[in-house]
Amino acid sequence: MSKSQPILVTGAAGFIGSKTAEMLLDAGQPVVGIDNLNDYYDPQVKQYRLDQLKKREGFTFRPLDIEDLPALKTLFGEHSFSAVINLAARAGVRYSMDNPHVYMTTNAHGTLNLLECMKERGVQKFILASTSSLYAGQPMPFVETLPVNTPISPYAASKKAAEAMAYTYHHLYGIDVSILRYFTVFGPAGRPDMSILRFIKWIDEGTPIELFGDGSQSRDFTYVDDIARGTIAALKPLGYEIINLGGGNNPVSINAMIESFEKHLGKKAVINQKPFHKADMKETWANIDKAKSLLGWEPQIDPFEGFRRSVAWHEANRDWLKTIKL
Repeated sequence: MSKSQPILVTGAAGFIGSKTAEMLLDAGQPVVGIDNLNDYYDPQVKQYRLDQLKKREGFTFRPLDIEDLPALKTLFGEHSFSAVINLAARAGVRYSMDNPHVYMTTNAHGTLNLLECMKERGVQKFILASTSSLYAGQPMPFVETLPVNTPISPYAASKKAAEAMAYTYHHLYGIDVSILRYFTVFGPAGRPDMSILRFIKWIDEGTPIELFGDGSQSRDFTYVDDIARGTIAALKPLGYEIINLGGGNNPVSINAMIESFEKHLGKKAVINQKPFHKADMKETWANIDKAKSLLGWEPQIDPFEGFRRSVAWHEANRDWLKTIKL
């Protein structure tokens, strides 16, 4: 990428977006970040991440929604972007069942808006954040060639729609597209709607954990720094590629994750067990051979080291995290 031209990072106040923007800035790459700062989860966490970025030279922020096509067109007119990294999304499998419309308007229509602006302004590189949720019901470890035509949540369906639209714009207009299917991203300053931050906070406070299922379900946990590194590596010209970014090892059970938090906090969890949620996946496990061969990428942070770092961040920020709504 040209360091004379900024990269547009959407969802820049988000968990992955803020870390990706930070790493780009570390490399001397100017970044224009946009985010609508919605209240799907407590905006205090988004503001915390954004405040860190605003201290950095080379970062420009605009409060903007990717659903707002006129505002996007104005933005693309003001900057000559070398690439677009679309990390703005409505996330969360369960909430997508309560409000499916906003998932389609943001994840699918918002992606279309960005692709239209890129076509009009001749921006040639697009990275789209997608999800391992698309692999529900497929044999593990999940490989990118599996047919992902049976999504089991509106969230997964909206991401599939975005992937398909990105291919269309690659085919018609030659836009270079990297679609990255992320696997359970976690780490410091993570999303408070995800189990990692919630469980650490609840165990620390002595509040019962809400555990859906018996805890034997497992995830291919991937540390946020590794995800950001892989996202930036995917800026290289690839044509059109779908690439898994995941742990690539045997998945870690939710019970093992809880035990790790207990160890580092020095406290036992009180568990309120609930029925398994039918929109959740029992297991995820990424085949990352493609990421290794195309991007030279594999994760560097072991999940249990990532759990330790997440607890340490929580302890360092405990006072203001007490006010966070889960």
